[in-house]
Amino acid sequence: MCLVLVGWRAHPEYRLIVAANRDEFYTRATEALRWWPEDPELLAGRDLGAGGAIPGTWLGVAPGTRRFATVTNVRRPGENRADARSRGALLLDFLRGATDPEKTVRTLAAEPDDYNGYNLVVSDLETLWWHSNRSASAPRELAPGFHGISNGAVVGSTGPDSHHIRTGTDQPAWPKVRDGVRALRAVVESAPGDIEGYLRVLADRTRALDTELPDTGLSRRMERTASARFIAHTLHGTRSSTVLLVREDGGFDMVERSFGRFGRERGTRSYSGRIGLDAN
Repeated sequence: MCLVLVGWRAHPEYRLIVAANRDEFYTRATEALRWWPEDPELLAGRDLGAGGAIPGTWLGVAPGTRRFATVTNVRRPGENRADARSRGALLLDFLRGATDPEKTVRTLAAEPDDYNGYNLVVSDLETLWWHSNRSASAPRELAPGFHGISNGAVVGSTGPDSHHIRTGTDQPAWPKVRDGVRALRAVVESAPGDIEGYLRVLADRTRALDTELPDTGLSRRMERTASARFIAHTLHGTRSSTVLLVREDGGFDMVERSFGRFGRERGTRSYSGRIGLDAN
């Protein structure tokens, strides 16, 4: 997953709003969003290309235990270890477990690091937490408002009454995060239940100016390609766009739209259900 935009307690009718793109090689084996047969409480796509005995995922929800989690990689090609544990397993550990979000991320931060770089977002729909194993910052509870992560080790955030995107560090938010958060906010404020509106936010192929490109170890040409919210390329690009809406009455909708090479649409899956939420 290479772009995750979140509205957290940012609208009186919605507890959680997520719009996210997963960018991956087109040849990587993947199962689309569905209820997992061996774990009927888990609604997620399945990454079959990570290796190892346990499949992972990049974004999922467990309605019965009121859990949401997603992950992105931190793009530092020269630091990747072939023997690292799959980052997708981080999500399964949380979604299938009973540890609260804060303890989950603080435990990860304190233990030896067995993973390549990641941003992890976990929630029990009472609190929302972020942690990156490539950030000098401690795990952070995300306040009500709008947040975005991509493949840098920062989270860009703005409160419900502000339009300035802050990261809490000296690193600015990447353009796709900055502009994506603002576009997400515009949909939330005008039509919060508009799933197609969120999918349009994710479908934007505008590239960043060269002066705003990050330096993550890719060639300049590939940095330009990867700077768009939606990446359309011959080998690697946006494989799926996912929207999750959790209403304050406990109802939820989750939609995944899949893509092939050059952004060719391959189908859409939609699920609805209920989550028991505390009224607070």
